[in-house]
Amino acid sequence: MVAAASVVVAVGTAAGMLTALGGEDADRADAGHPRVTHSVRLDALPVSPFPSVSASRSASPSVSPSPTAGKPTSSPSPKRSSTKREPRTTDPATRLYRHPDSQVLDWVRAHPDDPRQDVIASRIAGHPAAVWFADHTPATITSRVRAVTAAGAARGRVPVLVPYAIPDRDCGGHSEGGAPDLDAYDAWIDRFAAGLGTGEVIVVLEPDSVAQSECLTAGGRADRFASLARAGRVMKDANPAARVYYDAGHSGWHAPAKQAGWLKQAGAASADSSDGVFSNVSNFHATADEVAYDRAVLDALGGPASLGAVIDTSRNGNGAPADGEWCDPEGRSLGRAPTLTTGMGRIDAYLWVKLPGESDGCRGEPGTFTPSYAYDLAR
Repeated sequence: MVAAASVVVAVGTAAGMLTALGGEDADRADAGHPRVTHSVRLDALPVSPFPSVSASRSASPSVSPSPTAGKPTSSPSPKRSSTKREPRTTDPATRLYRHPDSQVLDWVRAHPDDPRQDVIASRIAGHPAAVWFADHTPATITSRVRAVTAAGAARGRVPVLVPYAIPDRDCGGHSEGGAPDLDAYDAWIDRFAAGLGTGEVIVVLEPDSVAQSECLTAGGRADRFASLARAGRVMKDANPAARVYYDAGHSGWHAPAKQAGWLKQAGAASADSSDGVFSNVSNFHATADEVAYDRAVLDALGGPASLGAVIDTSRNGNGAPADGEWCDPEGRSLGRAPTLTTGMGRIDAYLWVKLPGESDGCRGEPGTFTPSYAYDLAR
């Protein structure tokens, strides 16, 4: 993968993928892909099963994947993937939480007469998506996390949270930023964990933080991995029902054994800190490719048999472009609907970590909702 999976743009208010910044913020890009992404705020529209729609891209949440946030970074170029469309599912994902605020919902509400509104509302805004926390704001992070987890618990639903504040994130690319240093990051994680509550919650821990770590010195990488291992332990200690997943990049990036070696150093093989790995954040690789890759990573990782994987399927319906393009590539489509029931061994969930329609920076400003792009993905 060549672009950071997530492009994060810290915004005072949430936009895009549920971003919980000061209020809600979130952006991220993918290495070899990503840019800034706003946090998602979704929970108002009814979930409507959608007909087959094409979708997919390989990048990071908010921007492209991995990195995985949405900023353009140079990472290994993604391997070619089939462009064959994947079957769509009508699973309403009733167990996953949809936050009531997001860039897409703002657009849907403001454009009732737009001819694209029905398609975007039912096929994108009607589905649960991750909530991003991409700004280093220690004073408010606990209350912002608690607002999301409490709302999910009140509805008996499972929120998906993305902490995205590791120092040197995206290696200085479009989603650069994060905490000033690892001590500050560790303190921020403590406050993040304090808001997790007691209900079930899924944490997609720091997209691109492992797969894109080659930009660091050996010592810097070891320090980062120690902080990530600590982060998982702190969150699971704070809420034993929390499920924490670590960055496995995607199937077009590092070899499974190499990625697993880093993941082990980052604590992903320990049940005290991890429930497994995540892949394809803000990227476009086909679900079948990610399933095979994640299983290979888990096999190489070792650890408890309970470890599983979650896959970002928000834009991977047509697989990754053959030319490796990660920035709002043409011809992509929505992937499988978010669900906690995949029917696939060791694959715990298909999630929409990157909000479909949030630009990687080519169809619109990085991390902003672009209706023309969203419509192209959904129709």
